[in-house]
Amino acid sequence: MFEKVLFPTDFSEYAQKTLECIGEIPGIKDLMLLHVVDATHPSKRGWTHGPHIENARILMEEKKNYIESMGLKVKTKVEVITVGEVSRAILEAAEKEKVSLIVMGARGKSPIKDLFLGSTTANVVRHAKTNLLIMRYKLVKDLEGVKHEKFCPMIFSKVLLPTDFSEPANKTISFIKEIKDIKEVVLLSVVSKGETEEEIEENVNETKSKLGDIRNELGRAGFNVKDHVRVGNLPEEIISTAEDDDVSLIAMSPHGKGWFKELLVGSTTCAVVRRAKRPVLVVHGQYA
Repeated sequence: MFEKVLFPTDFSEYAQKTLECIGEIPGIKDLMLLHVVDATHPSKRGWTHGPHIENARILMEEKKNYIESMGLKVKTKVEVITVGEVSRAILEAAEKEKVSLIVMGARGKSPIKDLFLGSTTANVVRHAKTNLLIMRYKLVKDLEGVKHEKFCPMIFSKVLLPTDFSEPANKTISFIKEIKDIKEVVLLSVVSKGETEEEIEENVNETKSKLGDIRNELGRAGFNVKDHVRVGNLPEEIISTAEDDDVSLIAMSPHGKGWFKELLVGSTTCAVVRRAKRPVLVVHGQYA
């Protein structure tokens, strides 16, 4: 499924935790490790970025040895940019290498710990044209402070699949059907329109019928399926359902109803990626 994966790293703790999860990606064979040195601004010692570049190469070799011990083929690249943004360099590398998946941690080295999503990751989410997995981690407090608890074990075991029955959502469902690692699918459709109680009830009943058809389709494909119809705000209901059902992954189309091809990733998907406490797979559908 995801044979060739691009993993951009800034060598932060969050990135290391994400790297430890790479072996859980279905079908992975080749991994490209990418570190982008942002030389568009002066370093603390002026415009000299040599030490940073040399240190990055040393760290990349260490990461390469670590991943090769998992039995994967690894390619490394340290790229220095003097113009543009780090996110653009990541997207260009993904296109050039024809990867089937980009994997990123939700945060990087930002000192502002309460940010929902790092700026580089957010930019990649908005502009990516290939499948994108944004990793998240539970935060567990103990006497020594806060630790990261991985979602790594069986990332694709229990997947929340929101749908609005649009063409992009249907394509996402078809894509998910091909991932054999999935043990359970949680279907969700949110009713967010209705002027009266009667209209809302009518919309809920119609949604239940449509969702039942998808549940039966997935069931025939061999998946264990449960479904929910909720009434409310779409991103909030997706995020709360993910927590209530304790899913391992949220899988979404980048667009929904009323989308235009020239627009970037839709507002609902962006909101979920920013605020969810679970890993999110944004499905564009292309894979090697």
